[in-house]
Amino acid sequence: MPSGRIFDIKRFAIHDGPGIRTTVFFKGCPLSCPWCHNPEGRSSEPELFLRSGRCNGCGACLPSCQTGALSLIDGTISVDRSRCTACGDCAAACPSEALEIVGRVVTVGELIGSLGRDTPFYDQSNGGVTVSGGEPLAQPEFLNELLRACRSQWLHTTVDTSGYAPLEVVREVAASADLFLYDLKLIDPTAHRRFTGVENASILDNLRFLSSRGASVIVRVPVIPGITDALDNIDGIARFVASQGRPYPVDLLPYHRAGMEKYARLGLPCRLEAAEPPSDEAMRGLAAVFLGYKLRVMIGGESYGDD
Repeated sequence: MPSGRIFDIKRFAIHDGPGIRTTVFFKGCPLSCPWCHNPEGRSSEPELFLRSGRCNGCGACLPSCQTGALSLIDGTISVDRSRCTACGDCAAACPSEALEIVGRVVTVGELIGSLGRDTPFYDQSNGGVTVSGGEPLAQPEFLNELLRACRSQWLHTTVDTSGYAPLEVVREVAASADLFLYDLKLIDPTAHRRFTGVENASILDNLRFLSSRGASVIVRVPVIPGITDALDNIDGIARFVASQGRPYPVDLLPYHRAGMEKYARLGLPCRLEAAEPPSDEAMRGLAAVFLGYKLRVMIGGESYGDD
């Protein structure tokens, strides 16, 4: 049975699709968005988390590190990322759980056995299983086998994706997924490559394909001050979604700072450290653009402008 790499399983999720859901976070993403709130999902390889606030300075982890990546500085562990191999020995030796390996390999069978325990909550709330990331489409064999296994258990499935993948991957996934949460970030191809590191032609083409199939889609637009919130970008996305001829709802996701601490735990720079979440007034102004195209709009999952 295919296996894949994940970095988290979140139970009782209520913002990742309809009802109460269990969200499985795939590890690895071809995009490098500076606003990413799951930076531990970017690399496909295991990584070491260091929670400095938990470190008690005991030094128990030091003898376990065979590469000399750890040192004790001013009573707190420091990690030389150029030497760390994410072997996990230090995490196993740490009594305060300040060190943790993020990323593990699981089989579809193991996942289904775990997800099945939440079936009563799915049944009561019309919920199900969401795959997120990272980028689920970057592990197509594992993803497709998981979706098929969920379908055999009558579990509703949602794929949270950037849409960046070959068309044949999207075609196969669309045969098993019940719903797509589909990100559209930047409509201009140059700006998209500048901020995400990849082109957006395939992303737009894949959404056109899903539209032609009549797939269930919720378009999600991350609202990042100074990057995606420009009116020409928002209008371009609204125009593109409206041109698909399907009443896809649009969910505007205001930037938040909840993932900031994760960058420090991974020893990564946060490129949007100074960015602030958009105001409610700004979000309402952007929502009005989509309403002008007769699209149903949500802000952070909550309906807007229905009255």
